[in-house]
Amino acid sequence: MTSPTPPTSPIRVLIADDQDMIRTGFRFFLDAQPDMTVVAEAADGETAVRLAREVRPDVCLLDIRMPKLDGLEATRLLAGPDVADPMRVVVVTTFDLDEYVYGALRGGACGFLLKDSGPTLLAEAVRAAAAGDSLVSPSVTVRLLRHVTAEPEPVVAARPAPGGEPLTDRELDVVRLVALGRTNAEIAAELYVSLSTVKTHLSSVQLKLAARNRVEIAAWAWQHGLAQPEG
Repeated sequence: MTSPTPPTSPIRVLIADDQDMIRTGFRFFLDAQPDMTVVAEAADGETAVRLAREVRPDVCLLDIRMPKLDGLEATRLLAGPDVADPMRVVVVTTFDLDEYVYGALRGGACGFLLKDSGPTLLAEAVRAAAAGDSLVSPSVTVRLLRHVTAEPEPVVAARPAPGGEPLTDRELDVVRLVALGRTNAEIAAELYVSLSTVKTHLSSVQLKLAARNRVEIAAWAWQHGLAQPEG
């Protein structure tokens, strides 16, 4: 009988929400995942920022409406464009409001999740954030990105790096599918390539566009008219 593969270090998570029941539920579910552990909890944004800076979790789950400091400001302080060593923040909220989505992503969040999305999507969002990827609730993804094209000041600022190379045709294919809300696995299936090939293309695109995360890549595609659904 072969020995099991030794587990890798679990994803360390901070949970910030002003409702005890929400924190308890999230902690119970995430701690039950074999690859996650909750290392800190906070009932307000001010405490969340302090604890995050102290324990340096892999992923911070932040509610928006919290006392002392709201989740959008906490996100900006932990992951904003002016932060030297930004953390990975997923905003989790009850409120499906465009202004909240825009504020979270503009503040540096790499994910936006509604609380009613279910525990499975919560775990997926944590794993995506820990891997440097992004996950936005399906109910808001395409709507958000459609609206980006109409914003006088785009929410996200992906842009070609100075002197950077243009995207290849295959990279443009990947970018378009990202903007349409496809997962890496779905992109691989649609383009008949391997999952590792998709990840390689995304890494290259991120460098070329100076994009911080997958959401910025998708927004760039919408801003440049590359994400219109076919048919």
